[in-house]
Amino acid sequence: MHGRGTGTAMATEISIKALRPDHQVIFGMIAPDTRVLDLGCGTGDLIERLMVGKNVWVQGIELDEQAIVECVRKGLPVFQSDIESGLTEYPDRSFDYVILNQSLQEVRKVAFLLREALRVGERVIVGFPNFAHWSARISLFFKGRAPMTPSLPNRWYDTPNVRFLSVSDFSASCREIGFRVEQAHFLSGHKQIAFWPNLRAHSVVFLLSGMKKEGTGDAREESC
Repeated sequence: MHGRGTGTAMATEISIKALRPDHQVIFGMIAPDTRVLDLGCGTGDLIERLMVGKNVWVQGIELDEQAIVECVRKGLPVFQSDIESGLTEYPDRSFDYVILNQSLQEVRKVAFLLREALRVGERVIVGFPNFAHWSARISLFFKGRAPMTPSLPNRWYDTPNVRFLSVSDFSASCREIGFRVEQAHFLSGHKQIAFWPNLRAHSVVFLLSGMKKEGTGDAREESC
């Protein structure tokens, strides 16, 4: 039995390494045996791995029909809904974590959605591409064209993004609104950036909780 358990653990570790970098970070943030709501879950790769690897109770929300079909094929619970309309069907604190990964830059009512996410979840995980990465700056400065980077692969006319935010933008908005940043991970591929994240990180993953208490500082940010 011990050998079988070790094999299962190794298989889980291998499957986690197969996840893309931001999904690996999010997987590490979430505690086992918890409740997770994924807003804009896509084809369900992340919540499937969370369900199998951490025994979490998952719920996905997605708008794209093809992605929903793929989630159903995997046996994942998913609802078709537009997250812009809010989360009125969910009571307060009905989840331990709400995931909003690679979706924030695609919504118009950002503050409203974040408040809704923190109403229904104890913590919110937010991930987005960093529009202030040095390659994006160079592209705009020297070419005079909308930048394309590994985390921003779409051209200006077919991008789903309606917001163009940076690490510094989001950190500042958390301070202004009062969200507490518990963790911040700055990514360049599979590497985590230790300094100048606003200049060097392709993408970022934040772990947020509710209104921060007096004297509580946010995660370190070096603006550049």
